[in-house]
Amino acid sequence: MSGLTAVAMSGGLDSSVAAWLLSRDEPVVGLSMLLWDHSDRPRGSGRCCGALDLGDARRVAQQAGIPHYTLRMDDDFRRDVVDPFVDDYLSGRTPSPCVRCNTFIKFDALLARARAIGAETVATGHYARIVDGADGPELHRGVDEAKDQSYFLFELTREQLAASRFPLGALTKPAVRQIARDAGLVVAEKGESMEICFVDGEVEDFVAAQAAARPERFAAVAGAGAAAGPASIVAEDGTRLGEGAPYYRYTVGQRRGLGVAAGHRLYVLRVLPEENTVVVGEEAALAARGLAGERLHWIGEPPAGEVEATVRIRSRHAGVEARIRPLGGANREVEVEFATPQRGVAPGQAAVFYEGTHVLGGCWITAALR
Repeated sequence: MSGLTAVAMSGGLDSSVAAWLLSRDEPVVGLSMLLWDHSDRPRGSGRCCGALDLGDARRVAQQAGIPHYTLRMDDDFRRDVVDPFVDDYLSGRTPSPCVRCNTFIKFDALLARARAIGAETVATGHYARIVDGADGPELHRGVDEAKDQSYFLFELTREQLAASRFPLGALTKPAVRQIARDAGLVVAEKGESMEICFVDGEVEDFVAAQAAARPERFAAVAGAGAAAGPASIVAEDGTRLGEGAPYYRYTVGQRRGLGVAAGHRLYVLRVLPEENTVVVGEEAALAARGLAGERLHWIGEPPAGEVEATVRIRSRHAGVEARIRPLGGANREVEVEFATPQRGVAPGQAAVFYEGTHVLGGCWITAALR
C-alpha cells in the first residue's frame, strides 16, 4: 500500500509490533495520544494512555527508524470516554469504555489528526481483521480467538474501516511477542496493559472521586442518588435485607461484597439509582430470554427486517444464537431474543452481532428481558 500510514502507538507490545512490521516496507509515522496522565502514580506503567508508556512508544519508534509525535488529547478523552463512563455508573449501568475509546478517539479524532499531517490510513495493534467484501470492507474476528478484539470495534463504519489497518489480525499473541524479541524491541517482555487504562485502584472509588470533584457535572445524572449514603439491599419481592455501599458500587451479576448475609448465594439483579437501591436474588434470576437495546449500528447496509446472528453480550462471552428485531425510533431501538437464556445481561454493555467471524454491528444494552 502506498502513501503514509499513521500507527497509533500506546507503548505496549501490540502497537509497537504493528509499527515495526509496517515500517519495514512502507512510510510510517508513529502517533501517541496523551489521554490520561498517570506519571505521578506509582503504578504509572502498563497504562495504554499514560505518560510513562509513551516513553516506550518513542523508544520503539527510534528503533524502527520512524518519526514519532505525541498528541495531547486529554480533553477529547475526558469528554468522550471518561465522563460517559462515570455517567453510566451513576445511572446504574456497567459501561464499556474501550468501545467508546475506539469509536470516538482512535478511529475518529486520531484519524482526523492523522489525515491533517498527510496520512492516508491509521493502523493499530488490534487483534481483528479487515476483509474486502462484495459490498465494501468488512470487520472480522482476529485469528487468535483468545485475544480477539473485534467486539470493541462494532461501531466503526465502512468508511473508517477503509482508512484503517490491523497488521496483527492474522497473528497470535505468542507470534507477536516473538517478532518483538527477534527485532530486539524494548517492549518485547512487557506485560498486558490495564483493561481500564484511566482507573487506578477500584473502579467504584474512581467514580465516587470524579462525582465528588465535579458535582456540577454529574449531579444531574443520578439526582439525589449521587450524594446518597448506604444503598438499600432488597429482594425481588421488595423485602428489605439490609444496607450496603452506595448503589454505584454495584454491578449486575456481582456476588461478592453485597453487604448482606443470607443462607444462600445472592447476586445483583438490578441497580436503581434514583432510589439508591440494589435488587438481589438467586443466580437463576439472572437468566434473560433476551435484551432491549438502543443506538443500533450496522457496519454495512441495514437489513430490511429481522436478522438471525450470533450475539456476544460482553467481550469474553462465547456468543449465543439470537433473533435481532430492529424497532426504529430516535434512539434506534432494537430487541434481541436469545435461542437459550443468558446470564448477566448488563445495561450499559454492548451486544455485538456476528455471522461467523464477520461483525455485522451491534447495540447498547438498556435492559434484560426476563
